[in-house]
Amino acid sequence: MSLDEGRLAEVSKLIASMTREVADFPEPGVQFKDLTPLLASADGLRAVTDALAATADGADLVAGLDARGFLLGAAVATRLGTGVLAVRKGGKLPPPVHSATYQLEYGKATLEIPAEGIDITGRNVVIIDDVLATGGTLAAAARLLTDGGANVTNAAVVLELTALGGREAVAPLAVSSLHTV
Repeated sequence: MSLDEGRLAEVSKLIASMTREVADFPEPGVQFKDLTPLLASADGLRAVTDALAATADGADLVAGLDARGFLLGAAVATRLGTGVLAVRKGGKLPPPVHSATYQLEYGKATLEIPAEGIDITGRNVVIIDDVLATGGTLAAAARLLTDGGANVTNAAVVLELTALGGREAVAPLAVSSLHTV
């Protein structure tokens, strides 16, 4: 399964038309890209799910990043016929956990996965998230999964904010973006 340029252009146009911009959220100077209208649309969700799934050749596990990545990751996993691993924000899982701390555009955060009950050793994992901004979250998730023994094959996001340099921050991880601004 792959995503041809024509279909990618259609999906990108749909994402652009259904993304709400919110100025000065969560703090002054930040232009928040709200994908809620896209995800609330059956056609939008279906198009994004299919497009993200098309980027995940060879994956046998989908890692969805907290929180919108959970929604997208579960939908992609269903489409691919795989399981989904929720990569949670710090403090949301019972111990023991594996964790990675990283910088956000506006602070620090921690991601966690269970240290018991799920064996990711040798699994081919695609990481799914909504937005690639500075790359901190995605890089931390890739490091967390790799340290846990997974083979992170690639990552896919709905929206990439190119001016923030996230793609460079996660290199050499292959990243597919459905829409860039």
